[in-house]
Amino acid sequence: MEKSSHFGGMAAMPDPEVVLYTRQGCHLCDDAKAILVRYGLFPREVDIDTVADLRSQYNECVPVVEIDGQVRFRGRVDERLLRRLLHAR
Repeated sequence: MEKSSHFGGMAAMPDPEVVLYTRQGCHLCDDAKAILVRYGLFPREVDIDTVADLRSQYNECVPVVEIDGQVRFRGRVDERLLRRLLHAR
């Protein structure tokens, strides 16, 4: 999802690509998604239990949040770090 907007005559950065690796019934995953949405991020959700490689890679770590192709959070989203990451863009 590439969006850009003009603000004060300057083009804004496109929205970051966010992937939330999750699984059914994971309350921490629900919390992570709520935090991301609160910051205007709408992640593509991937259920790790539907892909064997992802399940073996992230089984004990969900939720895992990937932003622009880089894993940034495992287990919980640190809001302070998320703000820094978004501000740095």
